[in-house]
Amino acid sequence: KGLCGAAGTAGHPLPVVGNAVKNHQLKALVQVAESGSIRAAARTMNLCQSALTKSLRELEEELGVELMTRSYKGIEFTDAGQTLLTRARLALALLDKAQDEIALQRGGAGVHVSIAVTPLVGIRVLPQVLLEFERIHTAPRINLSEGFLTTLIPQLIDGRLDFAVALADSASLPFELAFEAIGPVASAVAGRRDHPLAGARTWAELSDAKWVLNLTAGSQGNNLLNWLNAQGIGEPRDTIRCDSPLLMLELMQRTDRLSIGPALLFSDPLIGQGIQRIDVQPLPRPMELGLITLRGIPLSRAARQLASMIVRHLRHSPPRA
Repeated sequence: KGLCGAAGTAGHPLPVVGNAVKNHQLKALVQVAESGSIRAAARTMNLCQSALTKSLRELEEELGVELMTRSYKGIEFTDAGQTLLTRARLALALLDKAQDEIALQRGGAGVHVSIAVTPLVGIRVLPQVLLEFERIHTAPRINLSEGFLTTLIPQLIDGRLDFAVALADSASLPFELAFEAIGPVASAVAGRRDHPLAGARTWAELSDAKWVLNLTAGSQGNNLLNWLNAQGIGEPRDTIRCDSPLLMLELMQRTDRLSIGPALLFSDPLIGQGIQRIDVQPLPRPMELGLITLRGIPLSRAARQLASMIVRHLRHSPPRA
């Protein structure tokens, strides 16, 4: 038995069903995932708990599988539940976008776009892009987040993001995502001004250096470690893993820790204040910056305009060195 009484097994594939899954059932499923419990989800949706449980029970009975179970950790989704949850989020997000576009066509309120970009895009082109976008759309609602692959990939797949502009290896992305290359991004090793190793030119001279690196999937830090191992140089012995660009820059400015990142980021007069590049050679090949979207799903008119502006500005101001 599943959480709501439906028969089935966690790994069982979703069968063909006779009746369409209802919108309110998908909303209930997603809200339980967001809230972590049926009670909290019911409170958020202004429903009584029994009504929400009934909706979920009917959904499980319609599909013939259990979607979630209750354990000491709280609500846990089965494999079938996770599959449906991902598609439910996407379906609801697409429906919301369609309703927003229709409302806009009828003279409704401003547009809503959710995107993720790397810090390099933020300093390089985003300010002028937003000014241009705001000349077309009055008071647009824009949700902006960091362009880390570990977070943006699931958010693109389930519709929480319209698009992302980030560093990526297109061959490593899930099939559901499309990648439009914009240009290569050169990396650089850097540390604080007057760093004791500022004059280093070889990796041997950096053998005892301390590092702070972003090691998330697809990051230049992760790319560096893979390259060092491939070259037979070996990974640094003392590395702090840091997923926050701000904290990474703070540690670089205030300690002797080195890092690797986009060369243009360290050269920026504001972001790179107190930081200098260390011209060690050789370096890993430049990574590709690109526009990442959900394959086969058209962007809304506003998202398409914003994406085109970002790509155009980046290509007119290539993020190379």
